[in-house]
Amino acid sequence: MPTPNGTNDFIVIKAVDDGVSVIGLTRGTDTRFHHTEKLDRGEVMIAQFTEHTSAIKIRGNAKIYTSIAELNSESKK
Repeated sequence: MPTPNGTNDFIVIKAVDDGVSVIGLTRGTDTRFHHTEKLDRGEVMIAQFTEHTSAIKIRGNAKIYTSIAELNSESKK
């Protein structure tokens, strides 16, 4: 399903360590958490921005792949 901007890009999140949190945030006047997943080392999640999801927060050590960049999140030390 295309997102509000007409694209249907996906992001891929691969957990480098256990306990990576992936949190979906809602669109609209009040931004709220609407979905949370925990990934363990080696697990992969494919996510997409939708009419309900305006942001994705990733907490923990993970690799993130998008159509425009590859980046790493880091855990607090």
